[in-house]
Amino acid sequence: MQQAVDLTLQNNLTIKQAQITEALATEDYNQSKNNRLPSLTANPQGGFNFGRSPVAGQYTYINRSSFSINSSASVQVTLYQGGQLRNQIYQNKLLLDVDKTNTAKVKNDLLLNVVTDYLTILTDQDLVIAAKQQIGIANIALDRAQKNFTAGNQTLADLAQAKAQVSTAELNLTNAQNQVDLATLILKQYMEMDPSKDITVQKPDISKLTNVKTVYDITEVIKTAFTTSPDIRLVELQQQTYAQSIKIAKGTLLPTLSLFGNLQSSYSNAVTSRVIGSGTPTQVPIGTVTGTNQVVTTTVTPSILAPYPFTNQFGDNFNQSLGLSLQIPIFNRYSARTAIKKAQLNYQYAELTTQLAKNTLSKTIIQAMLDLQAAEKSLLSSQQTFNSNKEALNITKQRYDVGLVNTLDYNTAITNYNKSQNDMIEAQYQVIFRSKVIDYYLGNPIVL
Repeated sequence: MQQAVDLTLQNNLTIKQAQITEALATEDYNQSKNNRLPSLTANPQGGFNFGRSPVAGQYTYINRSSFSINSSASVQVTLYQGGQLRNQIYQNKLLLDVDKTNTAKVKNDLLLNVVTDYLTILTDQDLVIAAKQQIGIANIALDRAQKNFTAGNQTLADLAQAKAQVSTAELNLTNAQNQVDLATLILKQYMEMDPSKDITVQKPDISKLTNVKTVYDITEVIKTAFTTSPDIRLVELQQQTYAQSIKIAKGTLLPTLSLFGNLQSSYSNAVTSRVIGSGTPTQVPIGTVTGTNQVVTTTVTPSILAPYPFTNQFGDNFNQSLGLSLQIPIFNRYSARTAIKKAQLNYQYAELTTQLAKNTLSKTIIQAMLDLQAAEKSLLSSQQTFNSNKEALNITKQRYDVGLVNTLDYNTAITNYNKSQNDMIEAQYQVIFRSKVIDYYLGNPIVL
């Protein structure tokens, strides 16, 4: 059984799906922590311009094409966001715990299913053995009836009834074997095993299982189950996530403070030169005085120009900025209030879900305790019935051998014996299974 459990935990696709969901939640949790880090972006641009454009330093336009580059980089870090970043991290941690607990729940449920199916296989295997024994008894009765019929001591009806008893026993064997095959197929499906692969289910010696516990304190079982059951742990964690949703929703009412910084520069090949100094001032005539024809001059200081390469231009245009940004929510069409109200309602719903889960678990445990008590009483009763029918069959057989009872009475004794044997086998495993169910709710390992 332990091997079946291990293979199920290793190969079952439902468990693997739960583990992938858990891995996704891990990524969400890590990202929520990374959201506290600064964001850094770079935006380089380059392009050609065509058509009319202004001439630098002049009030004229000319038709020309030019190539320009503009580059910028910015960094921003959120200093305060109404506690949303911190609350989101904690909520994602809870969601990760939810998925981890769900994985544990899937494993526990499959564990119980494997144990249930394993015990079903053992029960059906014993029923197969009993059916074969019943066929043997029926064949002995048929052989005796055939001899008595040949000797003229029994009628054809007695012989036909003995044959019918053999057919019934063979049918019981077929049904029992089909149940074994079906339960074995289900076990293979739990283990994701090829259905055509042959497996052997090892049978423990149930005669040694004399220490099966059947008496429990129901209050202690329920109290322990509330702390160990993945089902309860799951709904409680979900309730905590909804409590965090309320805090996150309330954070939208508070301001957001961010620190930002920018770097920027540009280059254009339309700017081909730069001023590096001044030349010798000269007098330049600008007109004459009317009437006297006196020349009017002005002093002009020419600029000394030099080529303006990319590195110099890009470095000269480099600029920086640093500042704080404050966003204050004033009115958002009541969306924040609606989000808070919905979060509160979801939390109330989660509270009810948690209480319902506890109520359901309590009822399930009480039912399991009643089933265990009933199984124990049924085992005692079936053992007494089996022993009585076994003794009755022996006495009837002895009387049948000397002709004191007819075939009908003998077949009836065989039928009663067969049924009581089957009932006792099922009752034995029912006691074991019901006890293991209580162990399951207590969080104890299930072993045979």
